[in-house]
Amino acid sequence: MDIDACIARLTGKDAKAAYALTKQITAESRDSAAWYPYFDRFAELLRHKNSLVRNRAISILAANARWEKDGKFDVLLDEFLSHMTDSKPITARQCVAVLPEIAAAKPELLPRIRSALKQADLSGYPDSMRPLVLKDIVAALQKMDGAEP
Repeated sequence: MDIDACIARLTGKDAKAAYALTKQITAESRDSAAWYPYFDRFAELLRHKNSLVRNRAISILAANARWEKDGKFDVLLDEFLSHMTDSKPITARQCVAVLPEIAAAKPELLPRIRSALKQADLSGYPDSMRPLVLKDIVAALQKMDGAEP
């Protein structure tokens, strides 16, 4: 599948197919750098209006962090971290959940990630969601404890 067809599928109306493709790309990205050449295309999806598309981008980018050697993730990090307080709590939770994976792959980013987690403003979430996002933040910080920087 070429990257344009892949992006079309990730952003298309068939949520089941998009989810399956996301799982496939994420799994493959943990084993090889085959999808890394398309890092910038996936990064563009962080700005998509549909939160499910943003979730997919978050998963794929996190899995590709291990292959990134040219500073792209460093530049993208602030935008990526902004999704910790995404308008959709599920997207925030997805973002927080993958941060330990990014920190493990890019330990030099650990101080910025930790700081962002500790300063996340969750006041925009309903009372029913705030404790869940906070629990995810605590879990992410605990996973990163003992990591360098």
